[in-house]
Amino acid sequence: MFPCLLGLLALHPLLGGPGSLGQNVASEQHSYSPAVAQRSTLPSAPCPQASDTQIAANVAPGYNMPRSYGWMSDGWMNDSWFDDPQGRGADETEVPSEDVAPHAATFAPIITFFPHPDSTRYWISGQENTIYQMHPNFHSPYQGTNSFTAPFQYKASEVATLMLAYQLRPALRYETDLIYDEENAGGRGLSQALGLGGFTNLDVVRNPNLSALPYTARAEWHQTIGFTNETVSQARGPLALATQVPVRRLDIRVGKMTLPDILDINSVLSDSHLQFMDWSIDNTGAWDYAADTRGYTYAAALEYQDRIWAARYAIALMPTVANGITLSWDLQNTRGQNAEFELRKGLIPGHDGRIRLLAYGNNAHMGLYRTAVNNYLAGLTPTPEITSVEHYGALKYGFGVNVEQILTRDFALGGRFGWNEGQHESYAYTEVDQTFVLGGRYLGTAWHRPADNIGVAFNTNAIKKDHQNYLKLGGLGFLLGDGRLNYAREDIVEAYYNVHTWKGLYYALGNTFIEHPGYNQDRGPVDVQTVRMHLDF
Repeated sequence: MFPCLLGLLALHPLLGGPGSLGQNVASEQHSYSPAVAQRSTLPSAPCPQASDTQIAANVAPGYNMPRSYGWMSDGWMNDSWFDDPQGRGADETEVPSEDVAPHAATFAPIITFFPHPDSTRYWISGQENTIYQMHPNFHSPYQGTNSFTAPFQYKASEVATLMLAYQLRPALRYETDLIYDEENAGGRGLSQALGLGGFTNLDVVRNPNLSALPYTARAEWHQTIGFTNETVSQARGPLALATQVPVRRLDIRVGKMTLPDILDINSVLSDSHLQFMDWSIDNTGAWDYAADTRGYTYAAALEYQDRIWAARYAIALMPTVANGITLSWDLQNTRGQNAEFELRKGLIPGHDGRIRLLAYGNNAHMGLYRTAVNNYLAGLTPTPEITSVEHYGALKYGFGVNVEQILTRDFALGGRFGWNEGQHESYAYTEVDQTFVLGGRYLGTAWHRPADNIGVAFNTNAIKKDHQNYLKLGGLGFLLGDGRLNYAREDIVEAYYNVHTWKGLYYALGNTFIEHPGYNQDRGPVDVQTVRMHLDF
């Protein structure tokens, strides 16, 4: 209730008071860059990211801020641009000069209600994200149990996170952090978050029966082991408190976390709190990463960082059932394994960028779509039932390509391609077997609003033949099921404008156009309109 009251009070600047949209007023700023990647918030959990400052060679490569935090730190940032420790007004803040190299992108600063100094051994911050979505009636000759329903509807979701961290051991080469986040998620998604492969709101929980009480989102131990005395600057944030780290180092994380904190990050696409909100734009839709319904899991992760490249590996617990809240500790039979290689090099010579290659394999109590269909055709089940053919020893695997490319100081592109084998059931993230995304983000520097950003992304999703046949014959996945299917790719275009209004308050207007919702060309298209309020404390 408190964050919502703050948001209402913060409407005062929009009415022409101090700090109105037409003014550049002094405000507190993060002493680290925002995470434009998702920052978290997963499709059921909160996990985004958001970009912010200039690319600088002396910034620690590869440090990733949690997506659900709405801030970014992928090793691109130089926080000196928007760090204002002396409390200077906006007129005194240094802005990158016009002669900055065209490949050195500027990122929108994340401004908070309270300062976060580098000098303490602790971190205390918070965020709140509210998303209101609606859609008008759309064409639908039929619908099933798991359809995205056609009549006019509106829904609102809310996610609030308290982020705590303590620097247990501040030694340069052997630094230790303890991290704890408490979170609360409420509200509902359109159609209870059913009926779309790329659902429109990453903050919603897919199980409406979950408790509305606060829960532990992250509780992890983070250890850095340095292999050299040469150091680089690192943007300080709730997942890593050191401001100087070895150039070559190993980061170890053990505990409760969300895998998009460290894998598949994209500074253009991944922040549902300050950028795009669609599930298959914020994350690679075909990456069926290990997580419970809220998007979190228990995992152990290793991350090796070198000058221009990084390698990551994570092993995590899988849910006991598809989209389940309970995780299985039977690592012999159920586990999610992920590996990623990152090259900090752009595709265009002279322009910074990132290329990431991801591979994963999930072992779980899963079934084959083809077996479920064959049992139905043989008269063994009244409809294809994937749960009736689940067994241990099943392996679902896939890969992804993730690219970021800086074009100018204010304009950047991001893209992803993802694929999985599509024969085993979708189990943990969403029902997508193949995906392609291309999006762009432009900062508002040209119209004197560097903390604003505008973005547009195109996403096309597909499912494999076995998956199609299963849905065509009336089978239900944990998200999809129109009762029948006239298959076509699910195509999505999302656009938004994110406005910084006052201190740590942001508003956004967005629209998501969906052609063939749930891969069904008999239904749709549908337009989903969005209003978002975000608070950073």
